[in-house]
Amino acid sequence: MEKIWFLKKFTWRRFFMSLIGTALLGVVVAFLRKSELGSDPWTCFVVGIASLFNTTYGVLYPIIIGILLVIVFFIDKRYIGIATVFNLFLVGTVADLFKRFLDYSFDASTIWIKIICLLIALIILCIASSLYITADLGVSSYDAIALILADKTPVQFRWCRIFTDVVCTAVGFFLLLHKNWQATVNIGTVITAFFMGPITQWCCTHIAQPILNAGAGNGKDSTNKDK
Repeated sequence: MEKIWFLKKFTWRRFFMSLIGTALLGVVVAFLRKSELGSDPWTCFVVGIASLFNTTYGVLYPIIIGILLVIVFFIDKRYIGIATVFNLFLVGTVADLFKRFLDYSFDASTIWIKIICLLIALIILCIASSLYITADLGVSSYDAIALILADKTPVQFRWCRIFTDVVCTAVGFFLLLHKNWQATVNIGTVITAFFMGPITQWCCTHIAQPILNAGAGNGKDSTNKDK
């Protein structure tokens, strides 16, 4: 019997890489928000929408991701997998809970503490993304939008991704104009949108791929058997 599309690459090693990577993305969001030096474009968009409805990131995140998930399912369900479900339920919840923990733990009132929070966020972002990408058990519905655009148009993926990131940043910026928009749209937004790709690729090669390949020797996991 043929496996369901989202279980074809399933192994427990990939499962836990996806789970940990996705949960760490929530930690990244918390540190970026704590730094007040800018969030990634998607977080900027969600925070903007949340401010419009006077609610929290954790409440709005699964709603917006869920709406996109339905759209992606009917357009191209190949990009939906176990990691998509993790992304739907984990990121927003972890982000809100860890942000409360950070607020309770220390005050980020000085520029140096803000910079440290930003650097920690960027390091974790690269590692988390590498685990999530290398596990290859689906992507978030937001990530899928750029992939679908690249599939269905002659435009390269990197330009499709820049387009979606710019749209999210612009919408978030507009919705946050009446508030402290500098805390969400700042240098951190620029860095995550344009400069994190090479570092994430390095983490994929030197961290995530060795973790995935570590199970090949005992037959529990192997990159070759998935090809």
